[in-house]
Amino acid sequence: MTATDPVLEIRDLSVAFHSPAGAVQALRRVDLTARRGEIVGLVGESGSGKSTLALAATRLLPANAEIRSGTVAVCGQDVLSLPAAGLRQLRGQTVAMVFQDPMTSLNPVLSIGSQMIDIQYRDATLSRTGKRARVLAALERVGIPDAAQRLACHPHEFSGGMRQRIAIAMALLMNPALLIADEPTTALDVTLQAQIVHLLRRLRREIDGAILFVSHDLGLVAELCDRVVILYAGEVVEEGTVLDVFHTPRHPYTRMLLDCDPARIDVVSRTLPTIPGDLPDLVQPPSGCVFHPRCPRAEDRCRVEAPSWNAVSATRRARCHFAGEGA
Repeated sequence: MTATDPVLEIRDLSVAFHSPAGAVQALRRVDLTARRGEIVGLVGESGSGKSTLALAATRLLPANAEIRSGTVAVCGQDVLSLPAAGLRQLRGQTVAMVFQDPMTSLNPVLSIGSQMIDIQYRDATLSRTGKRARVLAALERVGIPDAAQRLACHPHEFSGGMRQRIAIAMALLMNPALLIADEPTTALDVTLQAQIVHLLRRLRREIDGAILFVSHDLGLVAELCDRVVILYAGEVVEEGTVLDVFHTPRHPYTRMLLDCDPARIDVVSRTLPTIPGDLPDLVQPPSGCVFHPRCPRAEDRCRVEAPSWNAVSATRRARCHFAGEGA
């Protein structure tokens, strides 16, 4: 595998969830690529399918999920066809995940040291002493003070920011090629968010892999990521470099999403801007462009004809009939 080969490559992925109301089409024909040394941001409103995409990449979807089409490859391995033993080998060693809430991903009845030593069970080359030394190095790497003294502590004895740092250290213990961070700063205050972003930026230089950073916080994505993928109602509507997409958005949804970012508001107001309307019913997605019910410039064509990808440049594209005109 060369430095330019994709670490994560998702093609034409469609995922549905079976429910009493019908099949919820959570993802439809999604493409996403993350290369070695790259941080890719995945952005969208709540309910857009971000976490579903992250879980599909590791085949951790719930029992009522159905993968209807597409492929997911991590370091060239077809994740969707791997047997159970192959998945166990993949998770942790090749791909690792940091979840939104570290209190639900860390075992509350075991000490941090026990958990971090136990997850190295696959490595038969190290003694328990060697594994403990690796744990200490990982905790120091993410900035946990007095790491040796805190190995006996349980998760509730750490702050939210410290728990998330521990979760990141655990994810990186086996030096995975792909780190998926699913909204790792959601439960943290602004100061701790900045610390986690700084940590991930530093780790990007230290690990020889790719990071998929899932977030609804545009400021964090702009500060951390190289490229950004905009997801709306289960479809990718725009992707490109962070600089291009955030400075000159070519899809109306991207533009309206950026307009709602509090950091971009110059006038003092008691109300925050919102995108009019609601996410569509994904049991029966709209015909034509999925965004047309909320789009201020939708035309008759948008209501009946689904837009194909419009290549704005070699590294930039948008799924909009008018992307070439600046949307």
